[in-house]
Amino acid sequence: MLLVLDSGHSRLTWGLAGEHGWVAQGAVRNQDIGTLALREWQNLPRPARVVGVNVAGEATRVRVEAQLLRWRTMPDWLIASEYAAGVTNRYALPSQLGADRWAAMVAARQRAVEELFPAPCVVVTARTAVSVDALDGDGVFRGGVILPGPNLMLQALAANTPNMKMPPGRYHDFPVNNADAMFSGVVQAVCGAVEQMRARLATADLPTKCFLSGGAAADIAPHLTEPVDVVDNLVLEGVLALAIQT
Repeated sequence: MLLVLDSGHSRLTWGLAGEHGWVAQGAVRNQDIGTLALREWQNLPRPARVVGVNVAGEATRVRVEAQLLRWRTMPDWLIASEYAAGVTNRYALPSQLGADRWAAMVAARQRAVEELFPAPCVVVTARTAVSVDALDGDGVFRGGVILPGPNLMLQALAANTPNMKMPPGRYHDFPVNNADAMFSGVVQAVCGAVEQMRARLATADLPTKCFLSGGAAADIAPHLTEPVDVVDNLVLEGVLALAIQT
């Protein structure tokens, strides 16, 4: 059994993988990490190995490791490398690429190859922050952008514009009230970043697929141009793929 972890800015997602696929999966908010051993993991078999990515910082890492003491094991925390699992990392300093972004691209590349669709693709993780990463048809990470997630944008508007403190709105192409205008604006901002990246990767004969994951995916996906694959735990898939190769 292999336990894989995705420690993000807002929550920790985990999955226990066996020989034939996922045995169990779950997620907790970061403030609830202290309950993992007693609740989420209480009835799990002891994993042979624990592998994860962490972008939530040192304090969160320590809290996660404390929960693993029940099995007397420590996780192997992955960082991005120059090459792994069919993906080449062209970041100026490869190790500075977020490990969650790296794992998501590895998973997207594996899916593309399995689908016989090794065309250029955009890999989007839409969480507290949104990353939009360009992966060409040869599996080369060309670069990417990071922007605030929808909730973070809405919070910034509410905090810095007193007249904009209001309940969440809904998406409309032509909003006619402030709440809907704010929500529609942040969704369009994210979609615009995705579509611009797709346009830069576009080729004459192959569509540029978008692999989309994260808590904000449901808000964003309906407003993107097809083809779009929404994947629940793309980062976990990538962590598992990287763990198997190391």
